[in-house]
Amino acid sequence: MTYSRNRAVVLAIVNSGMSVKDAATHFGISTRWAKTLLQRFRTGGLEALQPRSTRPLTNPNKTPEHIRETIVELRHQLLRDGLDAGAESIYDRLPENTRPSTSTIWRILKTSNEITPQPQKRPRSSWHRFQAPAPNSLWQSDFTHWPLADSTDTEIISWLDDHSRYLTHISAHPRITGHIVVDTFLEATDQHGLPAATLTDNGLVYTTRLAGGRTNNQQPNPFEQLLADLNIEQKNGHPGKPTTQGKIERLHSTLKKWLQAQPPALTIEDLQQQLHDFRTIYNTKRKHRAINRQTPHQTYTATPKDQPTMHLHNAHWRVRFDRVDSYGKITLRYAGKLKHLGIGRAHNRQRIILLVNGPNAIAINKTTGEIIAEYTIDPTKNYQPKTRTPHKKRGTMTR
Repeated sequence: MTYSRNRAVVLAIVNSGMSVKDAATHFGISTRWAKTLLQRFRTGGLEALQPRSTRPLTNPNKTPEHIRETIVELRHQLLRDGLDAGAESIYDRLPENTRPSTSTIWRILKTSNEITPQPQKRPRSSWHRFQAPAPNSLWQSDFTHWPLADSTDTEIISWLDDHSRYLTHISAHPRITGHIVVDTFLEATDQHGLPAATLTDNGLVYTTRLAGGRTNNQQPNPFEQLLADLNIEQKNGHPGKPTTQGKIERLHSTLKKWLQAQPPALTIEDLQQQLHDFRTIYNTKRKHRAINRQTPHQTYTATPKDQPTMHLHNAHWRVRFDRVDSYGKITLRYAGKLKHLGIGRAHNRQRIILLVNGPNAIAINKTTGEIIAEYTIDPTKNYQPKTRTPHKKRGTMTR
């Protein structure tokens, strides 16, 4: 419509002999605008009468071209490395004094055709995220498949802290068995302490409780028995609903994306080294949106850890799972200092359950269930001898 009017104004002046002032009055425009249209016509013909953009020729707030190029290059590099390549990941890697906002980075990626629209995705506002209240309140576990260079299948098991997304353990095996579940869990607890609860699917390596219904004569598997011994709550997702274990599923998706960008592993040992590298990147370098753009390590170490408890002698006792060293001792942090508790050389290298309530501690043989030592900790001494050595079955405990 604007072009038609501009054309009519000019033609009225040029072909009909109408004065500029009369044409302006007739078409309801200013005399100055009529003169401008006439000048454009004489310079560029009728095409010059097309409406022009009011956009300024320069934009002082526009992101400099070299930063735009850096953003696109970072996007390509992150994709090649198998890492997250979204706006927030790019933002974290730009120099602080030059980086634009994440929304600006996203617009730059979009205008550069670096982002594929995904309208099928649910909006983030519709998500209902659960997060455990503290580190070690809940550990998730699952395993996934990954091929070696010769297509030999392997299985990778992971243990993930629900609160912080901290990867407490990841390892590759020819096949995941019930004993591997127990061994990897104990390896993780040796380094990071016991969780108060676990969350897994209903696979037989994790539970027989929900596999076809347990009969009165059916015994718990080794992992279930271990959790019962340590008073750790066992949680299992609903069959057919993998979103219950969404964090561990997302972890494995991130892992596979990263592994695809690495040279194919020739052996399980090579794959294990790759998993070690991935764990370092995931825990200490990769910031996570769900935990306020912190790394899992930062979140895991920011607050005190949760732990299982046991009710004994009308009191709640903290539960630890430990191994006696070759000298017959274990260590316990009390009042901010490490104390050495004497168990006895007869128990060296054995795994024990240690119950702690204030200055009182009880050591229990994991295999037999016998109380092998009791302590009242003296804060002025480094070495803590046994107060007494009773032999009681854990049947006296209530959970």
